[in-house]
Amino acid sequence: MPLIIPQSLPAYGMLEDENVFVMHEVRAQTQHIRPLRILLLNLMPTKIATETQLARVLANSPLQVQLTLLQMDTHKSTHVSAAHLDAFYKTFDEIKNERFDGMIITGAPVEQLAFEDVDYWDELCQIFEYSKTHVYSTMHICWGAQAGLYHHYGINKRPLDAKMFGVFLHKVMRPLTPLMRGFDEVFYAPHSRHTEVALEDVAKCEKLRILAESDDAGLHIAATDKGRQIYVFGHMEYDKYTLRDEYMRDKNKGLDIAVPKNYFWDDDPEKDVIFRWRSHANLLFSNWLNYYVYQATPFDLAELPPIFND
Repeated sequence: MPLIIPQSLPAYGMLEDENVFVMHEVRAQTQHIRPLRILLLNLMPTKIATETQLARVLANSPLQVQLTLLQMDTHKSTHVSAAHLDAFYKTFDEIKNERFDGMIITGAPVEQLAFEDVDYWDELCQIFEYSKTHVYSTMHICWGAQAGLYHHYGINKRPLDAKMFGVFLHKVMRPLTPLMRGFDEVFYAPHSRHTEVALEDVAKCEKLRILAESDDAGLHIAATDKGRQIYVFGHMEYDKYTLRDEYMRDKNKGLDIAVPKNYFWDDDPEKDVIFRWRSHANLLFSNWLNYYVYQATPFDLAELPPIFND
């Protein structure tokens, strides 16, 4: 089934060219089925690239998904045109009275700041609280996962000695959890971050379960028992060349950046990339949509039960 996005959104044409099933709103209105309403809070400066990556994995599902894009009203984006934001993004004030089946909160390039020093932290905290009453299941990614754990459970991040950068092998810790259904016992996932949340800190929290971890990259996926809150610390949604682009960007700036590990053939940046996380990325998002959104959300979103995790 298709992903419903505006036909004029840049991702629409790119995904259609890739033979990904996308549908515009007019056609969707002729189908007698309620699409899943997914809210995407895009905190990344590369908004078009991020919205396209997430649209791609959300579209690889037998479910009809209607995507609403959300931006922070208290932060001015400088890497995307105001016209793009005005055309496709809403602010929190515009959606705060609406309900959604699912929500994704992306990473952001602010991980080396204290949470309270991020200029939109207060607004983000409002959205975290909103997600507990107006969203059935929220997936937090990378810094969004760190911020979510800090807000909801008081678990803080800690700095790394060097950037966690590359594609790392992970172990499934709870194979019977629906989110991990169909996963191999081990799988690869990209990471790109300067901070981490310690495995032992999450293990101490009675309301969280560790679903996947890595000997090299540490914590990767954690969730509450019912999947109302999911935390993914890697970037399963990344395209084949996203880490390469990050590496070249930092290298061209003269920054001290290491070659991403286990990413290029023979770890040689002159060679091509080994794209070995795509199938599990598609599985992660399709499992989330099916088991934690479609199967669990009430048909009438007005009956959506709140989350009590305080």
